[in-house]
Amino acid sequence: MTRLSVMMFFQFFVWGAWYVSMTGFMLREDIGMGGLIFAAYSVGPIAAIFSPFFLGLIADRFIPTQITLALLLVLGGALLLLAPSTAEPFVVAEVVEGQHWLAARFSLLWQSLQHPFILSLLGHMLCFMPTVALTASLSFRHLKNQEREFPVVRVLGTIGWIAGNVAVSMLAGKDTSEAQFYLAGITSIGLGLYCLTLPQTPPPLKGKRVSVGEIIGLDSLRLFRNPSYAVFMISSFLICVPLAGYYAYARTFVDEAGVVFNLPYRIFDYFGNGSATFTMSFGQVSEIFFMLIMPLCFARLGVKWMLAIGMLAWVARYAMFALGADDKTAWLIIGGILLHGICYDFFFVTGMIYVDKTAPASIRNQAQGFLVFVTQGLGMFVGAQVFGGLQLFQTTDSGIDWKGFWFYPAVFAAMVMVGFVLFFWDRVSDRAVQTSDTVQPEVPA
Repeated sequence: MTRLSVMMFFQFFVWGAWYVSMTGFMLREDIGMGGLIFAAYSVGPIAAIFSPFFLGLIADRFIPTQITLALLLVLGGALLLLAPSTAEPFVVAEVVEGQHWLAARFSLLWQSLQHPFILSLLGHMLCFMPTVALTASLSFRHLKNQEREFPVVRVLGTIGWIAGNVAVSMLAGKDTSEAQFYLAGITSIGLGLYCLTLPQTPPPLKGKRVSVGEIIGLDSLRLFRNPSYAVFMISSFLICVPLAGYYAYARTFVDEAGVVFNLPYRIFDYFGNGSATFTMSFGQVSEIFFMLIMPLCFARLGVKWMLAIGMLAWVARYAMFALGADDKTAWLIIGGILLHGICYDFFFVTGMIYVDKTAPASIRNQAQGFLVFVTQGLGMFVGAQVFGGLQLFQTTDSGIDWKGFWFYPAVFAAMVMVGFVLFFWDRVSDRAVQTSDTVQPEVPA
């Protein structure tokens, strides 16, 4: 279990060491890639959409899991090392007169995806996203008591993400430093080599035929006959639209508001401290806390109100950001960050449990795969495009109007929450989930 915990820690360390902080690098005046932020946060969802195809058609059928992990992490790490050297100003081509706004947005996305920096990140994420599922499956294969031991292994991933955030705060240039990509890239390559020492894990579907529909979970579409399940899935897709804005723009907002904290020990003074990325790591700390109290909440609240509270936390988070924007009110901004544990755990982890209890055993894995496809893939991708347009809409000569920027997702999340509360009701699953063990999320938010 120790070896698996080390694997999980460094996997999410790699992710946490650049994913939150890269906007600081992109917004540097000498880099000039601020207009590419929406595209940088589109590559993860794109990779999430294509990841099931790689897993189902190749990784799960032909190559031992530990070998696949090694190859993906080494290649992905090399692409991260390459990324800073590809940074160059982004110049938007002129919009064709009379062009529809939607066509203009996709034209901009297409231009952005051809930028060498974005291509490097896309290549990395296409390598990295499959490893999230592979590390989980490898752990399950080698743990004697999955229910008891996997949460311990998985929580090391969240701690690794926090450590990655802290490590960036220790760099000389902090969030603006290109060294964050070198840190993450070298760690990824090292982890890839480490994976070669993990237990032999044959591909689980070797010799079995698999269809595209099975890979992305199309067989689970029959669950939409259950009105509550349909409401849940639609709500999950919609709530991921405002979620995308948190990943892409919250660090920049915190930085501009000056809500940064010094690292707690004087030993770090040599490096210089105080970082928006370090402040953002408080969200993952709250995630650990709320994960621990989830079983108690299930017993008292049940599925519907756990999900509703998770959505309400999104409303509260963005409302607090909007209210704290003009005066840069630290307690409102920090409060919004600390709501991360409720935002993610109460909605996404509860959602995974709900799907597990609702779907028949024969399509349970497909249903979970379809949930990830809809949320981390389609929902986050749409959200990245929406927030890219919102950034342009809310930008003035003095910068982004953060109050208005956060107001719109707060209203949107409130509408999703109200619709969910009015139309979702599933008493059978509610009772079943109250006796369920809490599972760990696959992706930290």
